[in-house]
Amino acid sequence: MLPFRLSLLAVACSSTLFFPTVQAETIDSEKADNDIERVTVYGRQNKVVMDSGLATKSNMSLMETPAAVVVVDKQLLDSQGLDDLQGALRNISGVIQSGNNYGIGDNIVVRGLGANYTYDGMYGGAGLGNSFNPTRSLTNVDAIEVLKGPATGLYGMGSAGGVINLIEKKPQFVDHKEMKLEIGQWNTKSLFLDSTGGITDEVAYRFVGKTARSDGFRGLQNDRDEVYGSIKFVPSTTQDIMLSAAYINDALAVDSIGDPIRSFNSNDLNGKKASEVTWEDLINDPSGKGTQLTEEQRKQLVASLRPNDGETPFRLGGTGLISPLSKANKGEELRFKLTHSYHFTDNLFLNQQLQYRDYKTGFTRQTGAYNYVYMKRNGIIHETERAPLVIDGKLHPFAARRQEYRRVNADEKSWQYFADLRYDFEIGEMNNEILVNTNYEDREIDLTRHSIWDQDYKNEDYTGKLPYILDIRNPNWPTKSFNDYDPLLTANYLKSVNAWGVGVQHVGYWTEQITTRIGVAFNEIEQTYKHRGVDARMRSAAPKPEADNKDNGVTYNLGITYMPFENMSIFANHAKGRTAYSVLGSIGVDDQKREDSESISNDLGFRFKGFNDQLLASLVFFKTARTNIQYGNKDYEDENATPNVPQFFYDKEEKTKGVELDVNALLNDQWKFNVNALYQDAYEATVKGDEAGKKKGVPRVTASTWITYTNTLFGLSNPLSLSAGVKYMDKRTTGSKYFGVPSGYVPAYTVVDTAASYQVQNWSFKLNLNNLFNKYYYKKALFQGGLPGEERNVKLTVSYKL
Repeated sequence: MLPFRLSLLAVACSSTLFFPTVQAETIDSEKADNDIERVTVYGRQNKVVMDSGLATKSNMSLMETPAAVVVVDKQLLDSQGLDDLQGALRNISGVIQSGNNYGIGDNIVVRGLGANYTYDGMYGGAGLGNSFNPTRSLTNVDAIEVLKGPATGLYGMGSAGGVINLIEKKPQFVDHKEMKLEIGQWNTKSLFLDSTGGITDEVAYRFVGKTARSDGFRGLQNDRDEVYGSIKFVPSTTQDIMLSAAYINDALAVDSIGDPIRSFNSNDLNGKKASEVTWEDLINDPSGKGTQLTEEQRKQLVASLRPNDGETPFRLGGTGLISPLSKANKGEELRFKLTHSYHFTDNLFLNQQLQYRDYKTGFTRQTGAYNYVYMKRNGIIHETERAPLVIDGKLHPFAARRQEYRRVNADEKSWQYFADLRYDFEIGEMNNEILVNTNYEDREIDLTRHSIWDQDYKNEDYTGKLPYILDIRNPNWPTKSFNDYDPLLTANYLKSVNAWGVGVQHVGYWTEQITTRIGVAFNEIEQTYKHRGVDARMRSAAPKPEADNKDNGVTYNLGITYMPFENMSIFANHAKGRTAYSVLGSIGVDDQKREDSESISNDLGFRFKGFNDQLLASLVFFKTARTNIQYGNKDYEDENATPNVPQFFYDKEEKTKGVELDVNALLNDQWKFNVNALYQDAYEATVKGDEAGKKKGVPRVTASTWITYTNTLFGLSNPLSLSAGVKYMDKRTTGSKYFGVPSGYVPAYTVVDTAASYQVQNWSFKLNLNNLFNKYYYKKALFQGGLPGEERNVKLTVSYKL
């Protein structure tokens, strides 16, 4: 990595200091104006963003847009000292981390459902479960747009929750250079460079580079190197061509467990909580099955209980169950994109984008380690492998069992092409927009996975060889390498997903008060799955014939906006989308004629603006569902024991409903703020086909605010900006009846962050102090655990602009 870092900095410095640029005075003013105006009809940005093309791909103000769209600009992100997408979620209602992602990447949900990620509307990865996913940086991002609900017609194969669009930095003809240095707690440091300008009257460039290192809170190390380059050619005022490239190389430590919840099921003790039971309550199985504890061991077990065991995580302090066998999520991403925009006339506009993306990743994560205290499974108390650990007559009440490590290597390649042709015309006094669009996408995912276990994993040919963790408070870690524990190849496949679609959309401005949007598209998704064979000691180890599936159908978006007053609008939106039913999973014979997953969303929204368009607020009532999902049949055992019983059902849905509030305001030169809040109920079909249950990791209530005051204070010659933010997250479920914690959750929390910034000529200084009151909290709800948030920490950013 060192040679790469040095070469990165050398290129950055040379481009920043020596790249030939054309001074702003030499640029044709008409060309500059058009360049700024047409930087994107897919999201032009202001101080307070009043318009966005994300929902319609047209020049539509948000007051007129009949869809739930929220935009966060770079100024707000910079004031908060944010450098990745996860931190930026505090600014958008209804967008949070998934509750079952094992701490890997940006598995984000919108309204409790999956999300797609795009860069300027082009594929940037999707929510791919817990297998692999990048953590997206904000280094080359000017703004974030979120469209809530399905948008298959405009963005192709998509998730039910919506689209998270990252608007990237573009070449500018006006010369600009910036260097930024960051230092912070846990040996955090980074160097950032940004250079843009005109090479000739018709060609502009941009180069952005960053190298960052951090030892991280709790030893969760974070290393990242990024390079972004783009060239823009503007031969006339009617068209421009841009070629851009991105390379990201990072390594982020993974904590799959965090603080674990001890497996104590009060339902097996007539509802008695851990604080109420006595050793007499902890009876052995009356039939004599399962692990039988002595009276002394039962007393020892009850003495180990704390009041909230079985419900909330067991605090492990400043470290965690992160074994030396675990390896950071090392990702390498390469993107090339060609964009062409052409204005045939003032009323006819074509935008084309072609993108290639390759994302490789490899990591080893710990995904087991359950501390069984008291539970009943299959009618047996202390079923052998789900019981307190007893070795040679000695009880280990804090032992972790069923320990597993998974080593994953994956490579996802994708091609994507979009063409959008828009025609603006008038009928009488009514303005109209017709958008004809087509899209094609080809993804290929090559994945292998190996696993090792402790000896609780047994079959006829294999027994796990890892030592038990005897005490989660002071773990005894394995001392060998991953390969020394006889790993099994448990997954080995090549999966491809092809999708294409054509659509037409009409936007009608009927009067100054009424706007409508009608979009209809036809989409087809084809999937193939090649099982290449796994370890011979596993069932169904041999390679299987390639399986495939194809489905198609119509999707649509129907919306209307009514503006009874200049500063108020009401909109309603009804949308249907579709996605591949299993982006990562296999395609079994029984699945071949199954339809793809579909999503339905209904929104009723109210928007308000004020202070000369420097305040925009929205209040949206929503109901969204993803249908035709796979869940387990509780009557199925295996294909040999129950050959005529289907393994899966598909007739239930993930669903969510609620209300969300978003406010962005720049009231005057002194005050600006962001406020958002959410109330929702999110449910999903349970593993064994029971009635839908509360969706893991999705809170009922979230709220956040960020307020900035700027004025000349303390006798300083220039204005000083002071900021403060409060974030509230309701409790999130992590429960699993299967593992003995049906009532598990991570508690609600409130965290306060502050910042101060000051600028002197070309220099600016920013100090961020996060978690001001040093609150202990869980920033992610993991599977049967919680990932602790950072302690109070500080970061200083110094930047110099030319």
